[in-house]
Amino acid sequence: MNNFEYSRATDVADAIRQIVADPAAKFIAGGTNLVDLMKYDVERPARLIDITHLPLNSVEETNDGGVRIGALVPNSDLAYHPVIATRYPLLASAILAGASQQLRNMASTGGNLLQRTRCFYFYEVATPCNKREPGSGCAAIKGINRINAILGTSEACIATHPSDMCVALAALDAKVHVAGPAGARAIAFADFHRLPENAPHIDTTLAPDEIITVIELPPRSFAANHSYLKIRDRLSYAFALVSVAAALEIDGGRIKEARLALGGVAHKPWRKVDAEAALQGAAPDRTIFVKAADILLEGAKGFSHNDFKIDLARRAILRTLTQAANGTPQIQSVKRIR
Repeated sequence: MNNFEYSRATDVADAIRQIVADPAAKFIAGGTNLVDLMKYDVERPARLIDITHLPLNSVEETNDGGVRIGALVPNSDLAYHPVIATRYPLLASAILAGASQQLRNMASTGGNLLQRTRCFYFYEVATPCNKREPGSGCAAIKGINRINAILGTSEACIATHPSDMCVALAALDAKVHVAGPAGARAIAFADFHRLPENAPHIDTTLAPDEIITVIELPPRSFAANHSYLKIRDRLSYAFALVSVAAALEIDGGRIKEARLALGGVAHKPWRKVDAEAALQGAAPDRTIFVKAADILLEGAKGFSHNDFKIDLARRAILRTLTQAANGTPQIQSVKRIR
């Protein structure tokens, strides 16, 4: 690990001033990903700016029935918060599917959005990786790529985004509020993370001198019919091979509204409005679920070791939509798939 300087931000404005003054610096909150990256010599910040004392650790209901989540709310606190657990159980379930209790106690909501891929070659500094060193190549394409992407890939990168929480936030149509020297702005969650294209080293649309302040959830929560299913190599403390967030609003035996997002398969949480549109107005049965899965997985491409993910994702989508339609969501404390 390289030497670095340390400072503490007193408020959001001070945090912005410090990052503008030192572009080689990084914000640190829980440090559950950044510290690992520093140990592996993947990240080499000249300074760590401690933001843990900023007033961004509350969960507040909005006047229109939504919720604003401070960027520093720990993952555990968020999953067990009564408003989230009751009104947004899809999000609570996704959070509890990720990491371990100890990591969730430390990891922040904003930091979860910014965690970086767990691609083997990204962490191994002796191998080429365009995310780590732009222009060096992508060793994963012809390497050991079992955990890598099948959707939205490019010739430059086949890495996946590792978050569970972000898959649920994508399905729920969250917004990310950020602040920087140019002021505050809101980013639709669908636009926050990037596909790799020819610049895989840029994970998000967050500017280098901006800080996440709040994640906002809309009033529609899909509390009655939802499920988050995570398929992984181990029953706990493992990243998803494929995960699915499904949320349905069913009225009169028909799907009035649908949300569907995948994790573990792309450089960002994968969602296609065409797949959701196919579900709307239909009876919640296998036929329409298969159609939605086909649309969502259109263009999927395996890379030798991860070809299996395409069929696995299709079956996981069908199972998760069935769970959601039946009102029998996957329970994260029970590892057996319903």
